[in-house]
Amino acid sequence: MENKKNYFHLHLISDSTGETLIAAGRAAAAQFQASHALEHVYPLIRNRRQLLQVLDAIDGAPGIVLYTIVDRELAGIIDQRCREMGVPCVSVLDPIIELFQSYLGSPSRRRSGAQHVMDADYFARIDALNFTMDHDDGQLPVDFDDADVVLIGISRTSKTPTSIYLANRGIKTANIPIVPGVPLPERLMAATKPLVVGLIATADRISQVRQHRVLGTTQGFHGDQYTDRAAIAEELKYARALCARNNWPLIDVTRRSIEETAAAIVALRPRLR
Repeated sequence: MENKKNYFHLHLISDSTGETLIAAGRAAAAQFQASHALEHVYPLIRNRRQLLQVLDAIDGAPGIVLYTIVDRELAGIIDQRCREMGVPCVSVLDPIIELFQSYLGSPSRRRSGAQHVMDADYFARIDALNFTMDHDDGQLPVDFDDADVVLIGISRTSKTPTSIYLANRGIKTANIPIVPGVPLPERLMAATKPLVVGLIATADRISQVRQHRVLGTTQGFHGDQYTDRAAIAEELKYARALCARNNWPLIDVTRRSIEETAAAIVALRPRLR
């Protein structure tokens, strides 16, 4: 009888924060729903002593090894030890770096954590995050015209997490709740710079999410009406009409992850400029 494993060890070794590896590992693991990855993350591994401790840990729990180590000597140690242990390993960045080198005709600097340099882009992201947190849930409407994107939608359409994700890409994002009978801020209606996008979902999905959230203080929502599907359908109808009247694009987030919603918004920006 075939022995089907429902879990496996996934070792992620990085000389930086490990964010690249975690994203790559999870993207690959998601394609194998019958198996669950037990993640072991080893960030900031930059010398032989640290690496040997990691490899000893892997020897005690063999599995798949992914690494982003730019130091060739350390990378060679990983490859050799993994061969000795009979453990598969892959340098995630090497094929990409080699492709860049071939196309650009110059060698890479092979510098650890190069993507985290505190340059202008870094400070732009910090500025965007500060702006987004200050303009969550309709706050500080006086300077909506400073936003790159304004997300509007009824309660529980993922406005805040989508805003934060966009801000992490350097996009200043504000979000405003749509409440039937409550007009949107005049400053938004007069704004000319930001891309305004409406977020919607099915009434069933919103009702489900609302039932698992504590009712907040947003005006216009009362008791059972907050989770009632018929009432939610009316809220969505109002939101759709509002966006249609102002020629604002709509994105249905029912089956979209935050990342997918953000990507759709980013794709809209150049098209509507």
